[in-house]
This record gives sequence, C-alpha cells and structure tokens, in this order.
Amino acid sequence: MVDLTTSYLGLNLKNPLVASSSPLTASLDNVRRMEDAGAAAIVMHSLFEEQITLAGAQQRNAGADVPIWPERLTSQADLREIYLGDVATYNQGPDAHFEHLYQAKKAVGIPVIASLNGTSGGEWTRYAAALEDAGADAVELNTYYLPTSLRTASKAVEQRYCDLVKQVKNTVQIPVAVKLNPYFSSLANMAQKLNRAGAKGLALFNRFYLPDFDLERMEVIPNLALSDSSELTLRLHWVAILYGRVKADFAVTGGVHTAQDVVKAIAAGANVAMMTSALLKHGVGHFAKVLADLRHWMEARKYQSIRALRGQMALQSIADSDAFERANYIRVIASYGERAATAASGEPGS
Repeated sequence: MVDLTTSYLGLNLKNPLVASSSPLTASLDNVRRMEDAGAAAIVMHSLFEEQITLAGAQQRNAGADVPIWPERLTSQADLREIYLGDVATYNQGPDAHFEHLYQAKKAVGIPVIASLNGTSGGEWTRYAAALEDAGADAVELNTYYLPTSLRTASKAVEQRYCDLVKQVKNTVQIPVAVKLNPYFSSLANMAQKLNRAGAKGLALFNRFYLPDFDLERMEVIPNLALSDSSELTLRLHWVAILYGRVKADFAVTGGVHTAQDVVKAIAAGANVAMMTSALLKHGVGHFAKVLADLRHWMEARKYQSIRALRGQMALQSIADSDAFERANYIRVIASYGERAATAASGEPGS
C-alpha cells in the first residue's frame, strides 16, 4: 500500500492534496465535501486588510476606540475610491469571517488554514490572532501586491514583505506561510529572507488577475481566467531551485489539475499541491479522481511513499544552478531552432 502521507507547516496530512483559498470555502457544505473527496487540508477564503480597515473605520465613526486603520483612509468612501471594490459587503466583514472559520473547523477533521490578505504593516495584522482563536491550524499570508510607483525601490518592497511577515508571526503561535509572487529581482534571496523573518512555508505562486481593455467603451474591465496545467512549469522551476536550500516547506499553487501535476510538484520538492481552478472547472469531487490517479501512478512505478518521490527532480545536487539555467536556456533555443529549420525545409515529419 502506497503511503501518501506528508507534512506541511508542521501539520501531518493524509496526502499532499490541499484546497487553496477560493470562494468555494465560503460554503460549509463545500468544506465538508472537500474532506469527503480526499482533501488533506483546506485554505479558507481570504480575510482582507481592506475589510479589517473598513470595520475599524465604521467602529470609529460609531464612537468606538479601535485605532486599526491607516492614516490615509478616513472613511468608507475613501476605501471604495482607492480599492475600487465594495469591501463593506465582501464576506460580511471580519466578525462573520471568524465565525465561519470556527464553524468550518468544527465541521471537518482535517487541518484548516486561514488566509490573511494584505500588503502593508499596521495594527490590522493583530487580527491574525483572532483567526488563531477561531481555530485556524496555520495562517497563509497572501501578499497580493504589485508596486507601480516609480519612486518605490526594490529594497523597500522586500523590506515591506519581511516586516509584514514579522508582524503577523509575532501575533500568533501557529505556523505562518507566505503566498508570494515571482516578480522579484532575486527570488531565491527573497525566499530566504521571508523564511528568516518567520515564514515556515512558501506557497508559489500568487496569480495576478490583470485587467483587460474594453475598446468599445474605452474602459478597464476586470478579467479572471482560470489556470491550466501550462502554468505549472514556473512553479516547478522555482520549487526545484529552492528545495533543500531554503529551510521552508513548499506548496505549489497555480496550474495543478491532474495527478501528473501533483507528481511533478512533489518531485520538484513541494510538500503539498494546492488546487482551486480544477475544482471550479470539475467540481469538488475532482479531488477523489486526482487522488486515485496519484495512487495508481505511484503503484505502477513502485514508489512506496510520497517521501521517496519528494525532491527527485530538485536542483540541490547541482553545484552551479546559474550555469544549469544557462545550459537549459541554450538547449531550448537550439532544439526549437532545429525544429524550425526542419519545418522550413519541408522535410517529412515537419
């Protein structure tokens, strides 16, 4: 019998399949169905910094002494203007979020990871403790932030992330993971900094939902496209580079749809593989199919455990990873050039 158990953030999991943060977890029925279908852990939908800030502003307007909002925001109108969204009604605010998390934890026997979504330091980060009090087994800090100011230096961005991790970590006793983006000039160094700041795990990578242009009305419009397996390669690339070199647990998130995707993630060095788009496309029951296919793949190839598979494709044994990157780049360009030359000549098989 194949041993599918693994660990992530110090949590013992029955397999490496984890439901990543999504609106699906807003339903307790979905949370239960995820566990029934085989999910080993669930990351709840996010509690946003903006929600907390707005709640604080509303309490302040009502006369309560809850100084948790940034100086730049003084009213609900300011929030809506800056963030371009009605955060007043999203998920009904922090109190409802804590209650839902509490009920979700009671409803299932698998670990439940809270998601705290924010980018700036401040008093709002103390709400991480409320997530812990509600029963969260860990906190995933979702740092969805893309700096656009010409005056913002890369060093300041990196320090902002590290300070945020330290603030959250100092607020809770449970493990903290960071879900980050790949847009750093030296991602490997940044991963190490986040780990040293207190991040026990790194979830690679956040997906930026970039807007599109409506050319008829000349307006910027929201655009959300679900992932597919083609997005997996960037995640595999970086987990394989970081595994064994940065002392953190790794989650691959974005592009995980099949058992083969899960195998690749584990072979690169990930502890777990997280899914959302696949569940939105195929339903929560998709966990069961992926799990059965994963078990079949491992049995057919005589792998006895996830531990035996983990890190098989990592780069930790490569002395000069920079040289490896260049060699891979050259091979890709050369092989494509050969195919292009064959196609242009009209030779058979082109």
